[in-house]
Amino acid sequence: MIFSAFERMLAFRYLRARRKEGFVSIIAAFSFLGILLGVATLIIVMSVMNGFRQELLSRVLGLNGHLGAYAVHGTVLTGYRELAERAAQIKGVKDVIPLIEGQVMVSSVRNAQGAIVRGIAPEDFVKRDLLRNSIVGGTLESFSRPGTVLVGDRLAQKLGVYAGEEITLISPKGTVTAFGTVPRMRSYTVGGTFSVGMYEYDAGFIFMPMADAQKFFDTDDGVTNLELFLENHDLLNKVQNAAKDALGSKVRLYDWQRSNQAFFNAIEVERNVMFLVLTLIILVASFNMISGLIMLVKDKGRDIAVLRTMGATRGMIMRVFFMSGAAIGFFGTLFGVLAGLLFCENIEKIRRFLESLTGTDLFSAEIYFLSRLPAKVDPVEVTAVVLMSLFLSFAATIYPSWRAARLDPVEALRYE
Repeated sequence: MIFSAFERMLAFRYLRARRKEGFVSIIAAFSFLGILLGVATLIIVMSVMNGFRQELLSRVLGLNGHLGAYAVHGTVLTGYRELAERAAQIKGVKDVIPLIEGQVMVSSVRNAQGAIVRGIAPEDFVKRDLLRNSIVGGTLESFSRPGTVLVGDRLAQKLGVYAGEEITLISPKGTVTAFGTVPRMRSYTVGGTFSVGMYEYDAGFIFMPMADAQKFFDTDDGVTNLELFLENHDLLNKVQNAAKDALGSKVRLYDWQRSNQAFFNAIEVERNVMFLVLTLIILVASFNMISGLIMLVKDKGRDIAVLRTMGATRGMIMRVFFMSGAAIGFFGTLFGVLAGLLFCENIEKIRRFLESLTGTDLFSAEIYFLSRLPAKVDPVEVTAVVLMSLFLSFAATIYPSWRAARLDPVEALRYE
């Protein structure tokens, strides 16, 4: 659609108030703000949901393998070294780490708390970048010493312990004696604390050297499971089928999607619902634009009639009012995108400022599992939001523009 200089001048002139030149009319201003807020809010919420999913995914797959291999019978996987070698040869498998995992009651002189102990070889612990870079208290080197454990920093805070102090682990699977089952208890030194940024792990996990874990859980030379880390999580189904053939029928496989299905399903459902709900903001702004343009057409009826008598065509009148509405939609969308991107870039600073201002915790790690508010802007989603906003805005101008073009000059000037 080609607009002449006269049509552009007239369209933008109609958007200005009659008495105060330089100020946009009230109706146009509200339409503009509605589209701006709708686009910005939609980009912010979608970016936060994307960031939340990515952060959860990186934390989950940073501590857990894409595939877990467990014994079909019993809780101990014997002959795991041979199984690990066979699993490592599968195409797409990046690393295989043996683990011993069990629930315990951990106590200190100040408090007691339930926790999950993971026994892992020190050299395997160092391989995991998320774990290696998460030490916040003590040293990583202390983990290689017998009788030393690494404790999640939030768990350490609950227990009131620091690096160098002792904790006592109590296993629910005790030792059977002539006088009954006696709980298995041992003391360990806290070599350091770690923080991976996910509350569930920081508040409930303890890492122990493999040799100590085998003694504590009485697994002899066995482990509870093998963690298979893949080169790309998109290869999951392919590698899982290959692992079934390579590891045999004595091993059952459990993938990370099944283990964390509730998390990611909830995020996906919430993400879709929020998209639909926030789209209504833009839709409401579009309806507001329709009412504003209809009032503008009503107010400019005499001007339209004069233009028609001077030779202006219906197409020219329609383009003038279409451009008036399209300008509101275009600039509202443009500034909405800029506001949304700017907010996402500084979202953590804004969160901390609002928390200091209100004195409340706006993003509790106990509820949302993460210690910071994430945001990841997806260019494809931003483009989709922009196109949807422009489509709704432009579509809202069609009826008022058509109505202006259909105005009869004789009827408009009859009572003037």
